Amino acid sequence: MDDADFGAAVAEVVRLIPAGRVMTYGDVAAALGSRASRAVGKVMAHEGADLPWWRVVRAGGLPPVRHEARALEHYRAEGTPLVERSSAASGTSAWRIDMRRARWSPTTDADDPF
Repeated sequence: MDDADFGAAVAEVVRLIPAGRVMTYGDVAAALGSRASRAVGKVMAHEGADLPWWRVVRAGGLPPVRHEARALEHYRAEGTPLVERSSAASGTSAWRIDMRRARWSPTTDADDPF
């Protein structure tokens, strides 16, 4: 598969991810029969603006680097399950996606409840 075909295949998988659900970069690669998670990241960095980019996350349930605030808006609007922790000492809150509940695969039923 050449780069253009790989990019088109990544875009096709990403478009399938339902609202409120996510896949990791590695999940997208695996759905294509590949282990090239970094190549998925490269495709998303260059072509992801026209895709639901916030639905492709890092393995630990964190959104794309430098897009955390915009991604959080999308997650809240779509009802993506989040895990939030507040630190009383610093007055800050940290969050990540609840991967157990939000992770999706093209082989699962998109209508499954969280």
